[in-house]
Amino acid sequence: MRWSIDFPISESRFPISHQSTILSMGSCFAQTIGQKMRDTKFDILVNPFGTIFHPLNLADLLAQSLDLLPMDESGILERDDCFFHYHSHSDISGKTGAELRENFRKQQRSAHEYLKSGSHLILTLGTSWIYELGEFGRVANCHKQPQKSFEKRLSPIEEMEEGLSKVLKEIQIQNPQLKIILTVSPVRHIKDGIPENHLSKSMLRVLCANLERRMDVVSYFPAYEIMMDELRDYRFYKSDLIHPTEEAENYVWEKWQRSIFAKATQEKVTEIEKIRMDLAHRPFNPESPSHRKFLQNLLAKLERLDGEFDFSKEIEQVKIQIK
Repeated sequence: MRWSIDFPISESRFPISHQSTILSMGSCFAQTIGQKMRDTKFDILVNPFGTIFHPLNLADLLAQSLDLLPMDESGILERDDCFFHYHSHSDISGKTGAELRENFRKQQRSAHEYLKSGSHLILTLGTSWIYELGEFGRVANCHKQPQKSFEKRLSPIEEMEEGLSKVLKEIQIQNPQLKIILTVSPVRHIKDGIPENHLSKSMLRVLCANLERRMDVVSYFPAYEIMMDELRDYRFYKSDLIHPTEEAENYVWEKWQRSIFAKATQEKVTEIEKIRMDLAHRPFNPESPSHRKFLQNLLAKLERLDGEFDFSKEIEQVKIQIK
């Protein structure tokens, strides 16, 4: 008896290696996979503007970063003695308006560099539902303001496709080597309603297919499909029944590696993950000769790899333990 269905995932047309330079933006999957790649020593910038769910909000931030456009001052708001902006997540804030502008500008410059000279852009789309605020227009985050202040609507596929394809084509003109990997977030937006969430996700999937068909530099990774079919059980969700568990995230991460990374890169990732496990090891007796030998062996591994990857902090950490 079979309790799940797995399906083949083709090797990526645009493989990622440790020589790649990557920008990952979007919903929670962009953060999760991006952090795992950062932990395994990839050169990656992850969600510089915080978690962003809607394709058009992503398009706005990409366009602003590509051309280093100034922040729209009308989108600044103050809450609980902090300043935020409607174009970004609450991760981007400041104690003053000036500090907010500088923090936003800093993230914008970082994103600009990766867009202009990077090799890969990963975009994870979370929802087709968008919020708009009067004359200001679409917002990426409502920042806990009264819901009655915003209009919520379902964006047509044509509108999302036009907005996202326009900025992606401009990025391609300025950086022809950049490859784009699209995913649909497996995180469920059940606050919109179950039928509404499925409608939203299906529209995002069509959007990705349309963009992949229109642009040679675009490919798709089926993170959403893996969660919906291979991991089709609530035991793979956290207690909120919205976010995937750590086990589910690791399962998708393994699929990601086999699809997106070349064989040699997969082997390096496995080696680095083993080292990370060794670094997290907590001995029963830190003073024992066996643990000292363990640390010396670990130090030798780190020093061997340090020429290829930056393990300077980890080396210092182990040296302190040995002393």
